[in-house]
Amino acid sequence: MNDIRTVCIYCASSTRVADEYVNVARDLGRLLAERDIRLVNGAGCLGLMKECSDACLEVGGRVTGVIPRFMIEQGWHHTGLTELIETPDMHVRKQTMMRLADGAIALPGGCGTMEELLEVITWKQLGLYPHPIVILNTSDFYHHLLEQLRQAVDERFMRPEHAGIWQVAQTPEEALRLLFETPLWDENVRKFAAI
Repeated sequence: MNDIRTVCIYCASSTRVADEYVNVARDLGRLLAERDIRLVNGAGCLGLMKECSDACLEVGGRVTGVIPRFMIEQGWHHTGLTELIETPDMHVRKQTMMRLADGAIALPGGCGTMEELLEVITWKQLGLYPHPIVILNTSDFYHHLLEQLRQAVDERFMRPEHAGIWQVAQTPEEALRLLFETPLWDENVRKFAAI
């Protein structure tokens, strides 16, 4: 079993998504708090990011938000988090979130969420991030992305070993279980980074 104390959550900031996505984000936030796992996210004050944070905080959980200065200047940050870390830019934001996290879960989201997910997958492929990565595939949202990743493996843009970089869950409970049960990635896999 992995020692999971802090989990990075990637998710949408859109306020116009279906209730099912909101409910799953809130369920995940509550579960993290109930298991005394700190939530780390991008500190947004809207959408699934806010809902997940609020649900965690409402039951006594801890949320660390990491956000670049320009977003704070726009008023896009959640003002009620346990901790707010300001960064100079997006790159440092993502590095900080990963440095703090013992695992990552991606909820549905747009370009930003998918970019963060693919970046951490790449870091793991290169042996830079050994921790579990879980894609929470609510309502089969990530079906096409998962198919694209499978095609990359099938057509030898990635090695078959790389298909083990991420796990796929259907519920928040399964996502947390996978974080604890997925073996840490051996950094020696970086020798397989080249095809």
